[in-house]
Amino acid sequence: MLIPLSFPFILWILHFTFNLLNIYPYKLGVYPRHLSGIIGVLTSPLIHSNYSHLISNTVPLAVMGLGIFYFYPKAAYKVFAFVYFCTGILVWLFAREVYHIGASGIVYAFVSYLFFSGIFRRDNKSITLSLIVVFLYGGLVWGVLPGLEGISWESHLFGAITGIIAAFVFRKSDPIKHYDWEDEESDVPPEKLEVSYDPEKNKFLDEL
Repeated sequence: MLIPLSFPFILWILHFTFNLLNIYPYKLGVYPRHLSGIIGVLTSPLIHSNYSHLISNTVPLAVMGLGIFYFYPKAAYKVFAFVYFCTGILVWLFAREVYHIGASGIVYAFVSYLFFSGIFRRDNKSITLSLIVVFLYGGLVWGVLPGLEGISWESHLFGAITGIIAAFVFRKSDPIKHYDWEDEESDVPPEKLEVSYDPEKNKFLDEL
């Protein structure tokens, strides 16, 4: 739990420090297609405009981060690094020429990764996680559409795209545990099995 929770904790420490020193480092955000703005690929997820912005990202970062690190521990570090840098690079290449800040792109990447892992892996655990993600954060899909002033929908969109790519690239990491007994075949032919009903116990019995 320590590792996925440490990132939101760092965001809070940085934001508190910036407010205490009366600093608003928006120029450390991603500024597309300008060399001075490429530093934001590394720093923009660490900067938030206000506490409301930070709070809105903290809970899904913690919840989705715990899900990824618990259920996909081998892929988790690679997934985090991949979506962190690739989201920022895509924003720098294709987004509007304004400063883009905040960790919402990573939030969308985490949600997208968990959802599409269920589609690509097709095991019960991953499919269950996908359904939980849809239930908790299905409404985030509207955030990838342009229209809301002051919202970097490009970060949301490219975060979701990198999450899909990560789910596909790392789909074979952390395979579901397979037990030997699942491959064992019964020595009794199917036609020899009979099913009878015991009215006293009110249940079906399998008999040889």
